[in-house]
Amino acid sequence: MKLKTSITLLLSALMATQAAYAAQQLTVWEDIKKSDGIKTAIADFQKQHNVEVKVQEMPFAQQIEKLRLDGPAGIGPDVLVIPNDQLGSAVVQGLLSPITVDAAHQAAYTPSAMAAFIQNNVVYGIPKAIETLVLIYNKDLLPSPLKTLDEYRTFSQKQREAKQYGLLAKFDQIYYSWGAIAPMGGYIFGKDGKGGLNTHDIGLNTPGSIEAVTYLKSFFTQGLLPGGILGDNGLNAIDSLFTEKKAAAVINGPWAFQPYEAAGINYGVAPLPELPNGKPMSSFLGVKGYVVSTWSKDKALAQQFIEFINQPQYVKERYQKTQEIPPLLALMNDPIIKDDEKANAVAVQAARASAMPGVPEMQEVWGPANAALELSVSGKQEPKAALDGAVKQITMQIEAMQASNQ
Repeated sequence: MKLKTSITLLLSALMATQAAYAAQQLTVWEDIKKSDGIKTAIADFQKQHNVEVKVQEMPFAQQIEKLRLDGPAGIGPDVLVIPNDQLGSAVVQGLLSPITVDAAHQAAYTPSAMAAFIQNNVVYGIPKAIETLVLIYNKDLLPSPLKTLDEYRTFSQKQREAKQYGLLAKFDQIYYSWGAIAPMGGYIFGKDGKGGLNTHDIGLNTPGSIEAVTYLKSFFTQGLLPGGILGDNGLNAIDSLFTEKKAAAVINGPWAFQPYEAAGINYGVAPLPELPNGKPMSSFLGVKGYVVSTWSKDKALAQQFIEFINQPQYVKERYQKTQEIPPLLALMNDPIIKDDEKANAVAVQAARASAMPGVPEMQEVWGPANAALELSVSGKQEPKAALDGAVKQITMQIEAMQASNQ
């Protein structure tokens, strides 16, 4: 009997030791070619907390999909990186664990970036990096950026007389036209009064939205934008015209910097220009953030890790190694970003941007909205009729989606 008791106690102690050891391991999924940015932070965290951190790289946009399989199987990560527009569906499916972030810690980030990882007043992540549309101009064709979109329209008219293009932009898609629609009074989803979104209140056909789309349409009707930029391949056409030095300016994102530089373009970067109503153009804010898996065996330690690596000194090193713009206010005001034309332009525009709605219903918006915009700017349908049709279709699709989830 004593031998049996001793063996039981020994096995229990062994299991406890193994459990304690397992609790002192963290698995982190980082974005492709980005783990170098957190090496120092990880080394310091391991020393201070006596933890082993295992890092695996994979494309950030694919991590949630992989978590669906690996999480329940017990081989998933504790911490992963996701884009904010995947947050809503991930929360609904129970893939992520809420985290506790006090008001002072939240205030260290730009409000829009922090809000991108909050659902129904619950925090699910810490923002890591931001990207948004900016104005990129060829300094050899346009020595300095213009102030207003009207000035770009006038400049574009002169450029067309010389068989060149002035400003090019994909105004036939909501991702790009949002910059005018939002400041002129449009919205995608209204508020529900509880800090969330009312997905039954769609504001893409408000008088402000119609006015904005009508204004953007003038760039097409006046022949300032080539018909070839309409549709899914339009961005390729814009890139070609800009790199061939046939266009003086484009509205594009930081992902275009390296290709433009490789093409030998002497380019500058600025925030988006002002609209006729005096407001600066807005844009969608894309935010990557660190989140904690529902299946993490030590959620408290995982959160500690996220908070630790997002201290200013580590974020600064991460920026230097990855060139991803952090939404941490202490860094956005640091000379390393403020004195860098490209980084500062992204940071300034990010402050004017709004995060894409992170609810699953957002997936029902893109198709109808883009179709309505293309019909509008191409002159095939009046903006009001096209936008009314889009709102009707979006509403029907959302109702069908919600019904199927009940």
